[in-house]
Amino acid sequence: MERSSRYCKLTYEEIAERYLSGQSSEEISAAAGVTSRSVRRILNKLNVEMRPHGSWKRKHTLNEDYFKHWSDKMAYLLGFFVADGCVSGELQTISFSQNDKAILEDIRNELGSTHKIYTDKRTNVHTLYIHSKIMKNDLMNHHGIQSNKSKTIEFPHIPDQYISHFIRGYFDGDGHINYKKYQVSFVGGSEPFMNSLAQILTNKKIKNYSRSYSNHYRVFISGRRTIQEFANFIYQDKNIYLERKYQEFTKELLPIEILKDRDRVQ
Repeated sequence: MERSSRYCKLTYEEIAERYLSGQSSEEISAAAGVTSRSVRRILNKLNVEMRPHGSWKRKHTLNEDYFKHWSDKMAYLLGFFVADGCVSGELQTISFSQNDKAILEDIRNELGSTHKIYTDKRTNVHTLYIHSKIMKNDLMNHHGIQSNKSKTIEFPHIPDQYISHFIRGYFDGDGHINYKKYQVSFVGGSEPFMNSLAQILTNKKIKNYSRSYSNHYRVFISGRRTIQEFANFIYQDKNIYLERKYQEFTKELLPIEILKDRDRVQ
């Protein structure tokens, strides 16, 4: 995460997060150890919509109790958040980030939110920041998602009828498909989470294998037939999903009944 200078105590992302959570540029400048003008310059660079000087913080609408109640769509959003979400350590804020802005607009609509999606012009990553103590507490206390989740998160307890939607959400965030190689993969930093994911796929009769790397773990699904079995599993009764990943699976023109996997080289 980039800093505006070696004297600034906050990253660009932390400055944007604080501003979108309602802090003034003066409050942020005090925390960052730079001038208010520098803060405003960074916000302009990140394409963050500025509030009129001296205005009250805008009040946004939001279904703050959204993560209290299970549904197909809630399970998807929870899976997506585990992959591409962030719980702020200091502020009462959560955020979703993605290269695809359309999926964040779908998520925002599902949450009943009017919060703005901002775009980092340097990376073209879009972020939806949501300021809600209730939603943050629910994600932490009901679903075990902490601010330092990437290395420590355990697989949440998901009722079985929602597990395909949760995995679709996680796949849309931290999953990859290479259709030419007939391979799907998931990446994550938490070994317990990835082990649980692999076991759930096995329980669903979806063949997979795992690999451990120096700072992350991967779960692979390979084979022409098996990746279609996986697609049938996660897209059953689909509602919210990332269109570009879904379209990769539709490149298969043959019916699944006649598809076969090649033997995998060990």
